Amino acid sequence: MTVQHTEQQYLPSDLKKELLPNHVAVICDGNGRWAQRQGLPRFMGHKAGVDALRDLLRCCDDWGIGALTAYVFSTENWKRPHEEVDFLMTLFQRVLRQELQEMMKENVQIKFVGNLAALPSALQEEISRSMTDTKENQGIRFTVATNYGGRQEIVQACRAIADQVKLGLLEPDQIDEATFERHLYTAGICDPDLLIRTSGEMRISNFLLWQMAYAEIYITQTLWPDFNRNEFHRALRAYQQRERRFGNV
Repeated sequence: MTVQHTEQQYLPSDLKKELLPNHVAVICDGNGRWAQRQGLPRFMGHKAGVDALRDLLRCCDDWGIGALTAYVFSTENWKRPHEEVDFLMTLFQRVLRQELQEMMKENVQIKFVGNLAALPSALQEEISRSMTDTKENQGIRFTVATNYGGRQEIVQACRAIADQVKLGLLEPDQIDEATFERHLYTAGICDPDLLIRTSGEMRISNFLLWQMAYAEIYITQTLWPDFNRNEFHRALRAYQQRERRFGNV
């Protein structure tokens, strides 16, 4: 795949280009269970999950979907065994280092959202480098939610706005939805049209609580490492069969 590929060349014939979501968000759930079912250690599930995410990013680019956001590590995931958390941090760092050249070649613009200051310093450096190097890219916008929590995001936005009010830079009656959105981690990124959750869990797990106000939700029993183009095709087909009214009749 290269960025010159057109969505018409790749898009399955039963999907309508004009009805594609502009922004897809995914909760990448089920890596550990996938590994256990394969008789493998949990870390092998996380490695397979990286491959699935890479393939989905390419698929979005191929089919003309402009933005993908992946929930890869939540603020609650620190509660997992130390060995697993340490492996994940090292995996994120290694993958970023290995994939940066490919992202540049394929014109991907990557952004990380979440409380990044709490991550290991070496990983923070890789994140900063990847965002700086790809910030001028004009292809698909790839957002990675890492050490992210929706409630945490809303609280930090409220604090930032309160600080501006306290300093006299903003009047309370000037605060509206647009003001609030500018203080979110995702400022400048359009809200998701479609949320996909793998592994069959029926919850959004503190993910993009503000941004999901009108997103269509698709739940699949498929575990994340098994989520491939065929599964994504099914999700998009279901999405295109829905009527999005945004509160209207």
